[in-house]
Amino acid sequence: MKKIHIGLLPRIIIAILLGIAVGHFFPASLVRIFVTFNGIFSEFLNFSIPLIILGLVTIAIADIGKGAGKMLIVTALIAYGATLFSGFLSYFTGATLFPSLIEPGRPLEEVSEAQGILPFFSVAIPPLMNVMTSLVLAFTLGLGLAALRSDALKNVARDFQEIIVRMISAVILPLLPLYIFGIFLNMTHSGQVFSILMVFIKIIGVIFALHIFLLIFQYSIAALFVQRNPFKLLGRMLPAYFTALGTQSSAATIPVTLEQTKKNGVSADIAGFVVPLCATIHLSGSTLKIVACALALMMMQGMPFDFSLFAGFIFMLGITMIAAPGVPGGAIMASLGILQSMLGFDESAQALMIALYIAMDSFGTACNVTGDGAIALIIDKIMGKSKQ
Repeated sequence: MKKIHIGLLPRIIIAILLGIAVGHFFPASLVRIFVTFNGIFSEFLNFSIPLIILGLVTIAIADIGKGAGKMLIVTALIAYGATLFSGFLSYFTGATLFPSLIEPGRPLEEVSEAQGILPFFSVAIPPLMNVMTSLVLAFTLGLGLAALRSDALKNVARDFQEIIVRMISAVILPLLPLYIFGIFLNMTHSGQVFSILMVFIKIIGVIFALHIFLLIFQYSIAALFVQRNPFKLLGRMLPAYFTALGTQSSAATIPVTLEQTKKNGVSADIAGFVVPLCATIHLSGSTLKIVACALALMMMQGMPFDFSLFAGFIFMLGITMIAAPGVPGGAIMASLGILQSMLGFDESAQALMIALYIAMDSFGTACNVTGDGAIALIIDKIMGKSKQ
């Protein structure tokens, strides 16, 4: 009897729909079981993320050789440019549309952050290093290995890469749909997302439309480089989009993004370098969302939101996003400092910003990782020409 194989994308969609459907009637004790699993799996993901970056980026740089330094600079500049574009797109769109959608002076107390169900127990699995440390170490080792004539250490790095790839395929990907099911089950059962979304439904609609426009724009630019249909290129990235929609983590979606980017014709070496790197430094979707939410909150409170103020904020936000950890809510946590220092957000405004951001975190993350595929296409074309 032939075994039926269900692909990753259908399993993720089924997990999301099931989580929303059963979250309305599942008893709290049963929901708590999945919340406990998600807590443990999330800790394991946090532990794995620096190892994934180290394992994939190091050998990718080493294999590319002398072009690695140039590729790093080009990728970082393109990622930063994409982040700035999304920030200014969000500001100008919000400044045009939000005044007709927002009633100034609305009290922040009308929106409260609901509490989800707590797990039965938790297991702390601290990572060996943070994301930025693993990136710097991967760059250092990769560039060093590229310059060395000896293959001894490079073979060790290649074996480590194989271990990471097997961990991804044997552990992370099979458990991912269950993890996504638990996320949507808990959100639906607690109602924490919907209570926030209903208050800002019009603003969220604008942000979602901006995300779609940004992805189409990014893949249209990439299509100009590779001379292919942008919608077909974007369509192949949908598994990465839906995975990020559930995990709310760019880094946790790296395995899927990597696979779909290769299916778009990007070479394995380029994909292995660009995708893990962009999971950390390319957060155009998150930047778009932070700018839009900050602008909406400032309008609600009657605060000034002139262009010069937001221009400085967007440039600094683009740099801050590079240091944002690739875990759920990482971008907003990294940006709290400049929200306070540059835009004057007090504790209540910051708390509301966190609630708003996390409520829509999956959509921004999905935009981030899907856009990584467009950057990989451009880098693959640029580096391909430079090698000829």
